[in-house]
Amino acid sequence: MKLIVVTSNVHKAGEVAAFFSGIAEVEHVSLEIPEYRFPKVREIAEEKARYAYRTLQRPLIVDDTGFFIDALNGFPGPNAAYVFETIGNRGILKLMAGVTDRRAHFETVIAYASAEGVKSFPGIIEGTVVSPRGRDGFGYDPIFLYEGRTLAEIPLNEKSMISHRARALDAFRTWIIRTEEPAGD
Repeated sequence: MKLIVVTSNVHKAGEVAAFFSGIAEVEHVSLEIPEYRFPKVREIAEEKARYAYRTLQRPLIVDDTGFFIDALNGFPGPNAAYVFETIGNRGILKLMAGVTDRRAHFETVIAYASAEGVKSFPGIIEGTVVSPRGRDGFGYDPIFLYEGRTLAEIPLNEKSMISHRARALDAFRTWIIRTEEPAGD
């Protein structure tokens, strides 16, 4: 079985390939996809999948991720990448100054597109916002505490098995194994 992952992030494509080792051959395709703005990560991922499928005309997956902070009414939400690029972790921590409710979560949605349409698979991890810790990871990893460690303190091989993306990929993998729908060989 061949699975096409559409992303401009080579590391993400490698993570997907490792996740599907022995199940599917993963092909990485980099494609410029418009930056969709919807209130839900699922809507963004699904629209990205539709666009990529219309362009490539082959079954594929894309993903999208949001970072949601309870005390900030879910901000930055599906705009997490833009917010990180503009204010970064320092800006998030400034917004959180004096806030006692530090609960937050990451959500990744894997969207699979084929001739039959689009199906999505969410993955969520709950945690809290803390002062930066750890040297690994990227983005919000140093300020997101999950089960006693920030994502930046968790070794990459372990993180790739427990993350929000891993949970979404696991749901998708379970579905693939059950349906064996993806083609493209």
